Amino acid sequence: MALDAAGERTADDAALVRASQRGDREAFGVLVTRHAASVLSLTTRMLGQTADAEDIAQETFVAAYKALSEFRFVSKFSTWLYRIAANKCTDALRARRPGNISLDATGDAGAIRWETANQETPHWELEQAELAWELDTAIQALPHVYRESFVLRHVEDLGYDEMSAILGVHRDTLKMRVYKARTLLCRSLAHLDSARR
Repeated sequence: MALDAAGERTADDAALVRASQRGDREAFGVLVTRHAASVLSLTTRMLGQTADAEDIAQETFVAAYKALSEFRFVSKFSTWLYRIAANKCTDALRARRPGNISLDATGDAGAIRWETANQETPHWELEQAELAWELDTAIQALPHVYRESFVLRHVEDLGYDEMSAILGVHRDTLKMRVYKARTLLCRSLAHLDSARR
């Protein structure tokens, strides 16, 4: 496998998966490094709690490694990996007792960044952090199917075809879920608009 100037493997996911299927653990390590941030972003948005999200992200890669022989290259590796992560998040949410779900994301991994030039005063930064917290809280309060669809579409920036492959749900249903999630978020965050007037 080719090495770049830094000595790291430069191969597409398919080549790395094939090497991993032949027992090359280093190739799987490259896949983990390549996709760790995306998987953690997804699990953090889905679960809200950084510690839980990190555990589920790790479980995702363990499950992927164990099931790697079953990967048939019908979809992209990232799509397959996201499906595993989404299923693990769903399982974790089902395991939680209804009264114990935390609505606030802890740590920086769950925070949404707002960037605007020439406005970064301490007051502005505090206001942006509060807005990000409000949005994160509202996303976490969405019903699971809407949150899952909203996160994949608007946070992970996936298209509906890839979302459909990940979740096994028809794209029209996903469009409806994303629309409903946006509607619920608008209602949930309406107080912010009136507070600024």
